[in-house]
Amino acid sequence: MTSLPIIDVNAPSPSQAASSSGTEGAKGKYSFISLGCPKNLVDSERMLGLLDQDGYQLTQETEGSDFVVINTCGFIERARDESFAAIEEMLELKRQGKIKGVIVSGCLAERQKDTLLETCPEIDQIVGVFGREEITRVADRLVGKLEEQRTVFKPAPVRALNDRNRLRITPRHFSYLKISEGCDRLCTFCAIPKMRGKHATKPMEEVIAEAEELSADGVRELIVVAQDTTYYGMDLYGESRLAELLSRLNQVQGIDWIRLMYFYPMYVTRPLLETIAACDKIVPYVDIPLQHINDTMLRRMARRVTRSQTEELIGQMREIIPGLNIRTTFITGFPGETDEQFLELADFIQAQRFERAGVFTYSKEEGTPAVRLDDHLPEELMEQRREHLMAIQQEVMFDHNEAKVGTTLDVLIDQPVPGEKTAFIGRTVADAPDVDCVTYVTGQGLKPGDIVPTEIVMYKDYDLVGVASGPAR
Repeated sequence: MTSLPIIDVNAPSPSQAASSSGTEGAKGKYSFISLGCPKNLVDSERMLGLLDQDGYQLTQETEGSDFVVINTCGFIERARDESFAAIEEMLELKRQGKIKGVIVSGCLAERQKDTLLETCPEIDQIVGVFGREEITRVADRLVGKLEEQRTVFKPAPVRALNDRNRLRITPRHFSYLKISEGCDRLCTFCAIPKMRGKHATKPMEEVIAEAEELSADGVRELIVVAQDTTYYGMDLYGESRLAELLSRLNQVQGIDWIRLMYFYPMYVTRPLLETIAACDKIVPYVDIPLQHINDTMLRRMARRVTRSQTEELIGQMREIIPGLNIRTTFITGFPGETDEQFLELADFIQAQRFERAGVFTYSKEEGTPAVRLDDHLPEELMEQRREHLMAIQQEVMFDHNEAKVGTTLDVLIDQPVPGEKTAFIGRTVADAPDVDCVTYVTGQGLKPGDIVPTEIVMYKDYDLVGVASGPAR
């Protein structure tokens, strides 16, 4: 077995297990590796659904597979390194005769479409981001040993692709809901527009139909994602329609929590915030990457906001949405960042006391405007600055957690603690899957998908520990 995140056919919802477990009459057997962000995960689920409907059998056992699909990430250097490591590991299994073929898809494939086969000539098939709907034809060619075409690349669509009929690989009780594709922002450090194209809104009726389908499959938490969530509707309707979409999602039966990710500061308006506050299913959590706070750095990043506008927005968000948890990210070490500008960012993080924050060092990305800027900083200095900012945020987080001790919070149970019958791992409204903290809950008869009131009795570093204090719902 490989150490990579091979998709487990038995992990998600019963609908996936039922549709993927049969072997009789299967066209072929394959395994799947999904890397990168939640948007990429939705693409993985769509490809899995297409392969399943076409008669291919998903297996967790890589060895013996007719092929492996690796849906890659190409965002920054570390992500590309992980993708190349996955590709090389699968190609080595192919050399040993343990698998028959390797298909590489996703953002790395799209970004390096002209060179990937030169770099890794043993790859059998390459599928770009927008070629995902062709995955069954690609698999057919590989299994049928037809080599007349080894790549599939499609132009970015004018409208976002339909993501329904997925084979979900998240736990049954939560799912990502992608409402648009691509990005019209031209931040100087970011290569996403080159990989994902311009912003393309998914029509509102399609989003609602997908949410209803997910609810019928057992989803209790919808996590709304896009490259730029707040730009929803601009290309299709001529104006942002996110507030209207959220109001309609709030009416979908069976959904209990709606979580909002990837807000862009420039397009967050007071009416949008008032809608969020008025919708009882939208949890008080907003992910809004700020990247920096110094005005010079913001201009060099082409973020199109200023420090004063950012501070005004944060104040407005906290005023309108009771109990709001803000998640954000920052970049340190951007070209030209001076000691004074870095300390301004450090003081800002200390003062704002964000509930959740991550810090990344600047990644020099080929083809982005930032590469041409002067005064690139050494890796060692960038890492020192990142560690300094994370130390500030760690102290803030511990203070937030200490304040939670003695309170009762609703916790959504994600999974049992391995080997334990009365201990479970869950999340509060302040925590998105994979990127935030967890809450350990002791209780009887709990199961994944339960929402249970939990008395917080202590915290352990970033995570909370509590006891179920009422019946689950």
